[in-house]
Amino acid sequence: MDKLLIQGGVPLAGEVVISGAKNAALPILCASLLSSETLNLTNLPHLNDVSTMLRLIAQMGVGVTLEGADGLSLDSRSITQPLAPYDMVKTMRASILVLGPLLARCGEAKVSLPGGCAIGARPVDQHIKGLQAMGADIRVENGYVIARASRLKGARIVTDMVTVTGTENLMMAATLAEGETIIENAAREPEVVDLANCLSAMGAQISGAGSGVIRIQGVERLHGATHSIMPDRIETGTYLCAAAATGGEVRLTRTSSAYLDVVIDKLLDAGCDIDIERDAITLKAPPRLKAVSLRTAPYPAFPTDMQAQFMALNCAAEGSAIIRETIFENRFMHAVELIRLGADIRIDGSNAVVTGVPHLNGATVMATDLRASASLVIAGLAAQGETLIERIYHLDRGYERIEEKLSRLGARVRRVP
Repeated sequence: MDKLLIQGGVPLAGEVVISGAKNAALPILCASLLSSETLNLTNLPHLNDVSTMLRLIAQMGVGVTLEGADGLSLDSRSITQPLAPYDMVKTMRASILVLGPLLARCGEAKVSLPGGCAIGARPVDQHIKGLQAMGADIRVENGYVIARASRLKGARIVTDMVTVTGTENLMMAATLAEGETIIENAAREPEVVDLANCLSAMGAQISGAGSGVIRIQGVERLHGATHSIMPDRIETGTYLCAAAATGGEVRLTRTSSAYLDVVIDKLLDAGCDIDIERDAITLKAPPRLKAVSLRTAPYPAFPTDMQAQFMALNCAAEGSAIIRETIFENRFMHAVELIRLGADIRIDGSNAVVTGVPHLNGATVMATDLRASASLVIAGLAAQGETLIERIYHLDRGYERIEEKLSRLGARVRRVP
């Protein structure tokens, strides 16, 4: 299992290209199941989760053809097996996103619950309740969601909580349903909007994406289309934090600040200078950052996927900060590993109090999830001495060629077996 070895203490400097968004690419790959015509995609990131999703839809009968460095075409004219088996989806929770498209297109689906998922613990139940409201017959049996419907019918769906994948699944299913579907309490994330833009290019009739109420007028069929995946706002935010934590200056290209207002505001509060261009962002860090408090919440508030990175940024900043996590109940696991690097962090339920120390010191740490991995990389880059990060397969799920991109910015980092 690979590890990442970092010689810290080097300010990041230079320019790096941001990849397409993982959280937009995954549902858009599933959207290809809705049409018998070809969907052409560009700006697709090279990530383990994307590869897993491509293998999953390929075993269903989708033809996958690579087109250039970051493009591919998906031919879904023949869906031979509307099945998502456990051994293919156990590592990727987003695999539940095939449920709505398969049910709408094929009239049936058998989709494994992602590994470790219990109905009620995560909002998978919201997917099921919404599809049942559209007329689907669904049962959960032996770890699988088994669904059937001759044709889904439009319905008014009010989700009990804001769920991004739930909104995306129901929106995709509704595109081929009979009549109008209204999704209330819908997720407003930019990735939901990107999916809606792709579906609209395929002939779907969708309004309200990006707001709390989405309306979908079902159509008989969707056609082929070409779509470019939006830039990854979380990768963008991660590299901005890495530059800030190391006292560096970087320019990120092929990205946008449009979906990063809250993150950029926090970096400005920390003392950074930031210059915004149409498709680029430049950050220059101060000699020492100021600690910034934050509270995670659904978009457009501060994203939970940036919480760990800001915790790392606060570890050597001036002053104390309170980080409150309101989305996931168990998303402070990286704090224990940051403490191994010398951080001063106290956990109290959903709050973490971070008091900055003069500097962090390298150590061996272990990644526990995707964004926790990113926080350890940021801390390791800022720390004095050598940091070895174990279990970096999490990183490969969401960050494309991270050691290459960091090396271009001057970081002393390499992958070791």
